[in-house]
Amino acid sequence: MRKVELLMPAGSPEVLKTAVRYGADAVYLGGEAYGLRAKAHNFSMEEMKAGISYAHKHGVKVYVTANIFAHNDDLAGVRTYFEELKGMGMDALIVSDPGVFALAKEILPRTDIHISTQANSTNYATYRFWRSLGAKRVVAARELSLAEIARIRAEIPDDMEIECFVHGAMCISYSGRCLLSNYFTGRDANRGECTHPCRWNYAVVEETRPGEYLPLYENDRGTFLFNSKDLCMIGHIPELLAAGIDSFKIEGRMKNALYAATVARAYRKAIDDCLESEEKYRTARLWYLEEIRKCTRREFSTGFYFGKPGAESQIYGVSTYIKEYVYLGCVEQVDRRGLCRLEQKNKFSVGETIEIMKPDGRNLEVTVGGIFDENGCAQPSAPHARQIVYTDLGGMAESGDILRRCDV
Repeated sequence: MRKVELLMPAGSPEVLKTAVRYGADAVYLGGEAYGLRAKAHNFSMEEMKAGISYAHKHGVKVYVTANIFAHNDDLAGVRTYFEELKGMGMDALIVSDPGVFALAKEILPRTDIHISTQANSTNYATYRFWRSLGAKRVVAARELSLAEIARIRAEIPDDMEIECFVHGAMCISYSGRCLLSNYFTGRDANRGECTHPCRWNYAVVEETRPGEYLPLYENDRGTFLFNSKDLCMIGHIPELLAAGIDSFKIEGRMKNALYAATVARAYRKAIDDCLESEEKYRTARLWYLEEIRKCTRREFSTGFYFGKPGAESQIYGVSTYIKEYVYLGCVEQVDRRGLCRLEQKNKFSVGETIEIMKPDGRNLEVTVGGIFDENGCAQPSAPHARQIVYTDLGGMAESGDILRRCDV
């Protein structure tokens, strides 16, 4: 059995620390340019250096994204960016553009290079090609089945790594190579600025009747022609391991710390249980599925892994997320009075029952005993976004714990 890596997204320093605490083996993040998530918080050079140091201190690897498809006027900036990354200490650079790959090899010759899913790698010959140029890992195209991935594993050298997305949003376009956003809004999805037009509702306009919108109905709310379900493979860990995948990748650099904690913890336990005993994994499977549904999500599917998906992979209604739990904050520290310091993310009140998420899998219900501002003044609730508050949680919380509330 190959050693498998749990690879988590980190859209901000807070999420990076959460992913590390809740079970990631590696995280991937973007700088302030040249990645495919321009709207994420992303990392300044100072934040990136601090994040890499924190991750390495805890035995976690860091991969930096530079996976845009560059235009001519991007190349000088990419060169400058790579020069700035020298000495940063990242474990790998993720690229998709051959020109960007060449610059990375020239400027960062000692840094491992991973080939992004955007590069559309769908066969073992392509993997061999990238290895011949010096790439260490290729992220599989999302259109591959487990059988195709297993065939690639059998046909490539043992030291060539395969990374696959196992959870998160699915792009309707081939390996994420989308032109809809650029066409409709002028914002290039292949340069990090996707506006997600696949989630919009569409109608038909007949050429001779401009302005007259003819609805199409898949249900009474309209037609969402490109709106796919999210990928979730937590119920199929044995099959993923059997295919010879080296890294299980979670999508979500736009997501918050609650998402990172929930998904990392559930997949960490599922992977570890399965490696210990498939029987143990089967016994706990219901817990993994219940936990993974507690993060913000759409409906789930298994994507292309068991063959070409049909109608069951589409969402035939509004594209809004299912949100059953609300993120309240992350405990930064517990002071000598036993009060938990945190930055409030959503409103909560004294007397409410909330849940403390522990990295080890425990969920502890606790009644909020008191809320105090930075001057020690008691307040009945924490209604102000990003306010620093001190909260009495009965001594049940520790630094790094995530606080959430069930709203269903």
